Amino acid sequence: MSLEAAVPEPQKSPETFSVHACTPRDREEQARLFNQCFKKAVRAEDLRWRYDANPHGASVSFVTRPAGREGVSGYACSPRKALSFGDESTLAPVGETGDVMTHPEWRKRGLFSDLDRAAMAETKRLGWPCVFGLPNRRSAHIFVQDLGWERVGTVRPWTFVLRTTPEARRVLAADGRTRGWFAGFAKRACATARQHLAADGRGLRALPLQRFPREVDALARMVEKRFAFMIRRDSDYLNWRFAESPSKLHRIVGIFDGSERFVAYVVVQVPRPGECVGYLVDVLATGEQSLAAALAAGLDALESSGAALARATAIDGSWWSGVVARAGFRPPKEENHLTVILHPHQPQHPLVKAARDVRAWYFTDGDRDDETMG
Repeated sequence: MSLEAAVPEPQKSPETFSVHACTPRDREEQARLFNQCFKKAVRAEDLRWRYDANPHGASVSFVTRPAGREGVSGYACSPRKALSFGDESTLAPVGETGDVMTHPEWRKRGLFSDLDRAAMAETKRLGWPCVFGLPNRRSAHIFVQDLGWERVGTVRPWTFVLRTTPEARRVLAADGRTRGWFAGFAKRACATARQHLAADGRGLRALPLQRFPREVDALARMVEKRFAFMIRRDSDYLNWRFAESPSKLHRIVGIFDGSERFVAYVVVQVPRPGECVGYLVDVLATGEQSLAAALAAGLDALESSGAALARATAIDGSWWSGVVARAGFRPPKEENHLTVILHPHQPQHPLVKAARDVRAWYFTDGDRDDETMG
């Protein structure tokens, strides 16, 4: 989920405000602004990792500054190399919006619209075919109605009940009081689904990994051929994204067959201290058996880490939403969703055509702009 502060209705920006393109020298300023806007704090080195170290390319970011002051509004857009049906001729960087924020004292001044226009102009200049984002319900209409974005889908969090602790019941009750009351029933249904996963993945071995092996590149090439829109999962990118992430909350598990061939992986995010929710972040598998083994291994890793609930985010109607549903994950209440939006720069590019049908995306939590979920 791309982090987004509340975005006001756009108004004309006062002439005393100016939009500035950021460089690595501005990360301290951007971190200070971020921490004034969000509860999830970051350090300047976190933004350097996120914006500057990505092997798929450097991020585009801007701040709006009043005269003589630091930035009071910010916007970032990070590249992800994507391709369609494994066709290398379609490989290109697509942007993903994130860290869209305005200081609480400076909202309702139309600052966001100027930042979005600057970011879209720069990503178009760089030759990115399109940009996508996952705004919350409060801000999605601003993108669509006022800034020329297209609404292309919705994305929801699904939940798997591992244990029925009091905190887990409270979390479940956020989607309706009865969900907390019937947590025990949900746990039993999830336990049955988990048994099926273990049986379907029998014969394969799960091993914790510190880093992704080079073999993951060939695995990704196989999977890419089945999807119209998929972010490239090469080992350099995956190691940056998960093994080297500043939070150190990710765990990588590799799946191997009887001949020690690497056939799948799963990435999970373990709960933060004092929390009960972990996340099934990313999965890649060559077939149904290895997929089941990876899902089972991910749930095992989360339970071992102390998680009572496992969550996975999926685009409605996509392959991944079908996978988590069959694996026993429970959907949220209808209104609990984010909107998937698209800003096309090159309408005839294969990636733009594919991006308009989100049902054909390969998209997991690992493809979202946040370093960590929750």
